[in-house]
Amino acid sequence: MRFIYTIIYYLATPFILLRLLWRSRHTKDYRKRWNERFGFITPVAQKSIWVHAVSVGETLAALPLIKALIARYSPEFTIIVTTATPTASALVTERLKTQVIHTYAPFDTPTAVTRFLKRAQVTLCIIMETELWPNLLMICKKQKIKMMLANARLSEKSFLRYLRIKKLMRLMLTAYDVVAAQGVLDGERFLQLGLDPKKLMITGNIKFDLHIPDAIVAKGKALRAEIGETTPVLIAASTHDGEESLILDAFQKMREKIPNLFLILVPRHPSRAPKVAELCHRKNYSLQLRSQQKPIEKNSAILLVDTIGELTMIYAASDIAFVGGSLVPVGGHNVIEPATLGIPIITGPHLQNFTEIAQLLQHAGALQIVADENQLSDTVTALFISTDLREKIGESAKKAIAENRGALEKHLSQINV
Repeated sequence: MRFIYTIIYYLATPFILLRLLWRSRHTKDYRKRWNERFGFITPVAQKSIWVHAVSVGETLAALPLIKALIARYSPEFTIIVTTATPTASALVTERLKTQVIHTYAPFDTPTAVTRFLKRAQVTLCIIMETELWPNLLMICKKQKIKMMLANARLSEKSFLRYLRIKKLMRLMLTAYDVVAAQGVLDGERFLQLGLDPKKLMITGNIKFDLHIPDAIVAKGKALRAEIGETTPVLIAASTHDGEESLILDAFQKMREKIPNLFLILVPRHPSRAPKVAELCHRKNYSLQLRSQQKPIEKNSAILLVDTIGELTMIYAASDIAFVGGSLVPVGGHNVIEPATLGIPIITGPHLQNFTEIAQLLQHAGALQIVADENQLSDTVTALFISTDLREKIGESAKKAIAENRGALEKHLSQINV
């Protein structure tokens, strides 16, 4: 089966490159550094620890672990961080500077993976969350490279899809020395796919160990000062197609009771910003684009964030956070960042990708789930009317985060190079 997969991957490679070109229409960095995707990286002079985080969410989760690895193993080992997207690449550069080497991850072909491993001199590979690539895993296993699946999660949708190729999944999972699962449900799904129970460890979610730098919080407060210290600010983060229209309808209702309410709208994919801006204009909202880097004007009702790597900072400028991908059936997005900042969180009902975290924060009184845009409007309005309630929920969020830290140390206890 792996042989057939490999042939298909080689045949699909030209189309993968065409897809990168297509995406570069909006994000030019997709057409850059293709040599790295084929494993042609600058050779390192010593053995390395390789951490792979496919996109922004996984990279944010990896940051506490990467910083701990730097403190423990650098400069004896080079720390290499790979991602698959330019947004994650920018985040690595912003947060870690020259402490690590960043490259794009190699395509999952035997030639690209082998070339990368040879040039990188990898002694330990840590893959974040749910990246299961047959050739990468099998080649690492053949070369006796230690493997960890860190902060591992497996949504119901992914689990059911992987069950169709259970034989290949069982083979891939043999490559891992440790699978550090976020929760019991995730662990059970990996076991059903064939993971050796001796290799499973339930660690909790490493995102709870995220430390938000003071400098980022300060930038958020500076943006808030531009908007207005007394102006109520709602952020709608990581929104998807079909969701912005619902949010804008709710925003209109909110402003009937809170006329000076300001909305920060952050599409999950910045390339969608022109489409979202057009939608805002059709609904007669005055807006500014974050990329314009202009002071917030008094008549603006919406700040549309079309930049990358700024979401954490913008959370710090907000009073209440709606986290998207949840009013439409996407499965939700990371709610830990706003909780860490003590911001009340609201989501829609579609949270299948973050079930356990959402339940934990909901039970702690830090997260509220709404069914539709009408409930969203009512909930946000009620929170802005009651400052005491808003502050109480924010404190509950911080407390829940503090009580669930510790996954980082559990991960580190399993790493030995």
